[in-house]
Amino acid sequence: MKAQLLTMSTPDGPFTILARDGVVLASGWTAEVTKLTGQIHPALLPSSVEAVSGLGAVSLAVEAFYDGDPGPAMDVPVRQQSGPFRAHAWDVLRLVKPGFPVTYTEYAALAGNPKAIRAAASACAFNAAALFVPCHRVIRTDGSLGGFRWGLRVKESLLAREKI
Repeated sequence: MKAQLLTMSTPDGPFTILARDGVVLASGWTAEVTKLTGQIHPALLPSSVEAVSGLGAVSLAVEAFYDGDPGPAMDVPVRQQSGPFRAHAWDVLRLVKPGFPVTYTEYAALAGNPKAIRAAASACAFNAAALFVPCHRVIRTDGSLGGFRWGLRVKESLLAREKI
């Protein structure tokens, strides 16, 4: 299965998207596709990749985010594969409102298991579709940022853009 690869310039650095038929498989703040493919479930890995100059609604959603409208990114179709809790937790992340980050404890509760704080954190860590599945909206209970695969500078920037 062939996938499309697009790297866009953003204020937070290069943002690369790997998609198939308009569905995001992986994305993040890097220009190196190899930094994205490790997060994709083996069953979803593309057999080949073709660089493209645009991805339609996907590209427009990234531009909208950086123009101050994070909404369209939540409408972009994403395909990730994992166990039931993690898959559900990724869906729940897309419901966290911009400007209102949640703690890992709150995120676990939103995902249906208040005691599954480590599992919720793991869902963030293994999220392949950054921005479109906004794991940057999850912070520590003490209000500190916690971790972020693409660096705390990027996480801080994303959260600052979403402040109301």
